[in-house]
Amino acid sequence: MELRCVAERSCPLLSILRRELGMSSSLVGRLKYQHVFSVNGKPQFTNYPVSPGDVISVPLDEPEPDYPAEPGELRILYEDESLLALDKPAGLIMHPSSCRMTGTLANRVVAYYQTSGQASAFHPVSRLDRDTFGVVLLAKNSHVHALCCAQHLAGGFEKTYRASVLGGPAEDAGTVALPIARVPGRTIRREIRADGQEARTEFRVLARADGLSLLSLHPLTGRTHQLRVHCAASGFPILGDPQYASPESLARSAALGLTGQQLCAVSLAFSHPLTGRRLEIRSEQHVFWPGSGDFSI
Repeated sequence: MELRCVAERSCPLLSILRRELGMSSSLVGRLKYQHVFSVNGKPQFTNYPVSPGDVISVPLDEPEPDYPAEPGELRILYEDESLLALDKPAGLIMHPSSCRMTGTLANRVVAYYQTSGQASAFHPVSRLDRDTFGVVLLAKNSHVHALCCAQHLAGGFEKTYRASVLGGPAEDAGTVALPIARVPGRTIRREIRADGQEARTEFRVLARADGLSLLSLHPLTGRTHQLRVHCAASGFPILGDPQYASPESLARSAALGLTGQQLCAVSLAFSHPLTGRRLEIRSEQHVFWPGSGDFSI
């Protein structure tokens, strides 16, 4: 991918990079010693005096990662030169770690970039737990990733999940506001605790049947395991949840023949970081609902 613009004012090149092209100071600092900033096709330093009509270009090719490429199925929901949205299946870890370098979504994405001739990298804008499925958004380079993260922090991303739960809330709509903290001595599991981080989740009941509820969930904050912890702590655990299930929800999940967690990231709406166009990306997967297998309302 290449950033390009035609200067409309006289100023140092750095000012164009920061203002017109929206590059972060850290990205400019990382790239300036690679001599990738060009004005009218010639490499220039950031203090170069730009004049109106000059054409500025910055290639944003990414280096190869330190983990291997592995071919694997990818369900592509949206793609352009800067973004890739996927429909992640349940059971697939997002990216490698120090103890596991293979068998992740990132390995598959890197293989896809290589076979399609894209000098891109794996920059997750949204993340899902291993057992959660649905929409995942990736930026193809660090510049686009930084723009997406800034929009995310400003509240510009609207995430909607769907969950099948045991029982259900008494109200048809409302907000769960319970602080979440890490369980002492554990690296992953979370719990509700007074000294935890603020966490808020909006919910809406879509259907009720056979002692179950189908919920639409909208996280207003982004804590680890937030939806799963909030549902479990509120008395309606998500069916198939391997960590926060109650004995009753485990038994009901087994009776229904469910082998996975029934939590899906069904949609993600945001403004494109480069064009400003509003996008809504929707998953093609569905959670279980009684009498109809996988079902979506």
